[in-house]
Amino acid sequence: MTKDVIALTPAMPDTTAMLVALAAGGADLDVSPAGDGAVIQLLGAGGRPLVSVEAPVLVQVPGETERLLGTPSATPVWWTETRASTAVPEAVALAGAVAGRLAEVLGGAVWPEGAGRVGGVEVASAASAAPAPVGALPTVDVITESTAVVLADRPVVPLTAWLSDVLRTTAAYGAALHVVTPPHCRLSLPLRSALTGAPNRWVVQDPGGGYYDGLSGAVLGWRDGTFAPTRDGAGQARPAEAFTRPDASGERRLTVSFRTEHPAERELTLGRSLEAAWRILTGEPPAGWGTAEPVNLPWSPRLLTDLARARVPEPTLITVVGRPERPALATVRVTRTAGGVEEDVTLSLGYGPTEEPPPAALPALAEELVARHGLISMLVSAGPGRRDLGVAPRIAPPPLPLSFTLGGAGVAETGLTFARRPPLALKPVQVGPARRPGLHYPLGDGTDPTGWDTLGILLAHLRTSVPTAG
Repeated sequence: MTKDVIALTPAMPDTTAMLVALAAGGADLDVSPAGDGAVIQLLGAGGRPLVSVEAPVLVQVPGETERLLGTPSATPVWWTETRASTAVPEAVALAGAVAGRLAEVLGGAVWPEGAGRVGGVEVASAASAAPAPVGALPTVDVITESTAVVLADRPVVPLTAWLSDVLRTTAAYGAALHVVTPPHCRLSLPLRSALTGAPNRWVVQDPGGGYYDGLSGAVLGWRDGTFAPTRDGAGQARPAEAFTRPDASGERRLTVSFRTEHPAERELTLGRSLEAAWRILTGEPPAGWGTAEPVNLPWSPRLLTDLARARVPEPTLITVVGRPERPALATVRVTRTAGGVEEDVTLSLGYGPTEEPPPAALPALAEELVARHGLISMLVSAGPGRRDLGVAPRIAPPPLPLSFTLGGAGVAETGLTFARRPPLALKPVQVGPARRPGLHYPLGDGTDPTGWDTLGILLAHLRTSVPTAG
């Protein structure tokens, strides 16, 4: 059974509704705030956190509940997430009782269906007598000196505000976050990016027994308080059989990674370059944005800009989503630099077996970004991937490059004549204003594996690098 239970309600959970819901655990449990008041915890007799209730989030973006939970819901809807500790067996039923009572009071629903039982839940005091360690992360399932382990079981495991806090806390202490899931779970693209590279890891329970890395496929074992690859006599990690079964659905993903730079002017509005790319590739603007999942705010470049300004000099990382009928998701990192303000964008779009990515639109996209949005560089690639943009724990061939675009500043630095004559059998297209043009380099149709070699030769010629967005 999942340890996450979510109440979806049409009305905001006010103080009265929250008190009624928290009372579902009985009068013997204590209540305590955490996370600077953003989390309410139900505590056992010895102070052990049993259930954490996140601050309600008003989700105003159509399709978010279906994307993350597989459950359609009318919007706007209030999303209140509860998480049970695995240290106490009764905590899961307690989380369901809290969410169920909240939905009952406000006329909503509970995910997963059937989890919101509102009957009495008795928690054995002996089972909860051990107090939580000072400074412990609330409701993290396992904590060692090197690793925090979170167990998750939901259709798509998202990068929630709570999980973002866990990531920041573990990083501050030089520790790892390992998210453990059954094999049927998928990661959202933002969480996949956050877990890419040591020391963080996606750990999948192998149906045949044991564990493996959901991104690399390496068989894992629990040693010295962390998950690590199990190596053979030659010191090599071995892949899990479950990981090596490829997806034969025929679904594909187009990935557009680009970086733009703007003068740090009062009139600057961020998000315009992403909106322009979204319109060219999908015919419509983004649907919503937010700093965590679920994405909760209707698309607004003005509000995005206000948030980024308020966070200077710290960078701002946001997630942007499209409408459910055209799956698209982007991550944007806004950074204040000595030269101005940079936006690093990774935009992903999903396509079914009978749908084709729009390669003919790429020159127009390059023209728009160079001419009006201060493009530094852009790489477009395509490869196998789920249409819904979830990441499954199985092997997939790497994407192949379709095109690379160098913005006006890079072309000027390299020299237009030199940049137009790479030692390759390709002809770049001049884009943008004639006085400061960029160059768009077609690299193939996404079927030739030598495309990466071609890109490497091109980048060496231009003495530049690909965008590092996402």
